[in-house]
Amino acid sequence: MTPDTRPLIEIRDLEVSFDLGKRGFFSGTRKQLKAVDGVSFDIRRGETVGLVGESGSGKTTVGRAILRVIAPSGGQVLLHGDGAPLDLVPLGPKALRPLRPRMSLVFQDPYSSLNPRMTVRDIIAEPLVAANLMRERDQIDARVREIAARCKLDLEHLRRFPHAFSGGQRQRICIARALVARPDFVVCDESVSALDVSIQAEIINLLKDLQDETGTSFLFIAHDLSVVARISHRVAVMYVGRFVEYAPTESLFFHPRHPYTHALLSAVPEPDPDLPFTPERLLGEIPNPADAPPGCRFHTRCPFARPRCALEVPDWRKLASDHFVACHYAGEFDFRRNRTSAPKETEPT
Repeated sequence: MTPDTRPLIEIRDLEVSFDLGKRGFFSGTRKQLKAVDGVSFDIRRGETVGLVGESGSGKTTVGRAILRVIAPSGGQVLLHGDGAPLDLVPLGPKALRPLRPRMSLVFQDPYSSLNPRMTVRDIIAEPLVAANLMRERDQIDARVREIAARCKLDLEHLRRFPHAFSGGQRQRICIARALVARPDFVVCDESVSALDVSIQAEIINLLKDLQDETGTSFLFIAHDLSVVARISHRVAVMYVGRFVEYAPTESLFFHPRHPYTHALLSAVPEPDPDLPFTPERLLGEIPNPADAPPGCRFHTRCPFARPRCALEVPDWRKLASDHFVACHYAGEFDFRRNRTSAPKETEPT
């Protein structure tokens, strides 16, 4: 299915901060952790956007802030419908309640995200009951059977409890629960990371088939780049609370413009055993978001860093068609041709 060019959700300068308390016993100032710092992108109708990055980079926080599971500290989350776009950030619980059926979430862990005391039928039907979308039991049962069949669940499964299922089957139950209210937008938070490779492929194919049938948009959060390449139309790369690159999948995977994106891609083994495996080694650890380095946050680990990178925050700029990057020197070197040498030092005047 080809995604619609119209945006379904627009995220503008999204910020999420957490209060860490006072800096010292006698200090009056409070320390803030910026888990998400000025993120901007959009998700089109019928599109899957992949979101990748190291643990602690803020991926899950972005997804939950969009859904208003946690409250953003700033920015806009514009949800498009038939009329003018609606900003979700300033809305309270009562104003958000009628919008909840349009958005849903597939959790990372299929074991802990299902109530062990409820049957599969009741688990899948819960969003319909909670949002008061249907009242007649016959209507609810018909909708549950319909989405269960689409998720490759048998009717006899609906009478069982979650403990009777494997990991892949439980994830199908989670997907059925997320899609039963026919939402416009679903966040898949590491939804296949705990599954075997063969089951991962089944779940990915299931999500693609459901997207073709229903036109649902997905934000797919993952660590596995091969999975992201299989399902995503566009991919965003995140590092310490900020986006460093955002581009169509083919453009990002074959022509990365940011050193961090290149390092992630170089760590993916080639399927041909005769080809050399030469990953780009990044020294050091990911910085603490509560004490992020100045300038470009990747400069402490970047093999191409220059003095300017430690002083100035790089602009979020467009390099090619729908290809955005935050790097002072993006486009000046070809990672695929030369993995080790940077261009000659040229400081701005």
